[in-house]
Amino acid sequence: MFRSATFRFAALVFLLQVVSAAALIVTIGAAVRQQLGAETRRTVRVLRDDLRAAHAAGGLAGLTREVTLRTGRLVTPGTVLLLADAAGVRIAGNLDAWPPSVVPGTGTREVTLYRSGQVAAEPMHVEAVGLPHGSRLLVGTTVAGELRAVRLLERVSGIALSLALMFAALAAWITARMIVARLEEPLAALNAVAAGDLRARVPDDGTRDALAALGTAINGALERVETLMTELRVATDGLAHDLKSPLTRMRVVLERAAAEVREPAALDSIDRALAEADRLFAMVQTALSISRAEAGIGREMFVGVDLAAELAGVAEMYAPVVEDAGRSLALDVPGSVPATVHRELLAQAIGNLIDNSLKYGAGPITLTLAGEGALTGMGEQVRVTVADRGPGIPAARHDDALRRFGRLDEARSGTGAGLGLSLAAAVARLHGGTLSLGDAAPGLAVTLNLRR
Repeated sequence: MFRSATFRFAALVFLLQVVSAAALIVTIGAAVRQQLGAETRRTVRVLRDDLRAAHAAGGLAGLTREVTLRTGRLVTPGTVLLLADAAGVRIAGNLDAWPPSVVPGTGTREVTLYRSGQVAAEPMHVEAVGLPHGSRLLVGTTVAGELRAVRLLERVSGIALSLALMFAALAAWITARMIVARLEEPLAALNAVAAGDLRARVPDDGTRDALAALGTAINGALERVETLMTELRVATDGLAHDLKSPLTRMRVVLERAAAEVREPAALDSIDRALAEADRLFAMVQTALSISRAEAGIGREMFVGVDLAAELAGVAEMYAPVVEDAGRSLALDVPGSVPATVHRELLAQAIGNLIDNSLKYGAGPITLTLAGEGALTGMGEQVRVTVADRGPGIPAARHDDALRRFGRLDEARSGTGAGLGLSLAAAVARLHGGTLSLGDAAPGLAVTLNLRR
């Protein structure tokens, strides 16, 4: 999942949404805190300047009256005032004593003190001002309301961040679904072509975005593929006809020569030439069958059959050949397995596998039909396996064995062309499946995994 491009794109959308929401919340919080602090400092400065003006106009007595007035019947809510002499003894104000931590000339600072008549300490911003003759003035304002506002902002920010996470996850999911939905039609067209429908195309959705351009490019490629497959069909049919005719004529000439020649050496040469002609003819037929199967040619020949009956027919046809080789052919199939297949190609592929087992294997040959729902005729996959008790093929050489014209010197001999397994693999792909080589312990098990 973590390697999925869709997942990574959705994760990127989620991350960007969360980061942007968090940055917005942090920015708003910092701006609110800065504004509240600026308002508090401005209030303290205004109060300080007013009291300085009162001191300049009326001296210490006038300042005392102003402090008493502001902390008395005209007190402003939250105002903190203390006028003290040089020894720190209270002259007027709503603080009982000068706080030792506050020194004149150090600017505004936050402290927690008790105001006169209050039962609890309060957070406040204060500033100390030195006066002539050693007197001191402390001015400030409580900030409990501002702190409550900050705490409320923090709670709201937490809720907002939680909602941002939810909406970011929703946005990432919707984005991923939109991408997957836009890719469904191109994927459906490509899968249809892979299944043999060369006329499948990506429908035009009317947009002009990058995915629409991708669909147009895919359609162009599919048009080219359909053209090439049509040309291949014509070429293979023509090639089959052109090669069969001279090979057939050559065989007729050789047969006539064999009928006329009486010398044993000449007859032996003609017999070898006939055998090579037959081998060449079989190679051409098999190579053409592989090319047509890999091109998807022949799907129009698919018919509904009972696979169990088809395999029984193949086993019956090859039973005499197997017995002549001193071997046995066992058939293990359920009662009935309906499927849609190319009968001729499938029989040829299974026959090639039996022939390979006769050439390169040993012991009894087992032809098995099994798979998902095989006994009930249900399921999407069936497996046709041909196994023997011969030397098998090492796992490291499986790819070489499946290669067209591939021959394994240590496991093969005789006149084989190395096309049997290639044809079986091509037939499996024509049926939407695969071919796999396994260990029969001992021996080789070749399995056609077919889509029903």
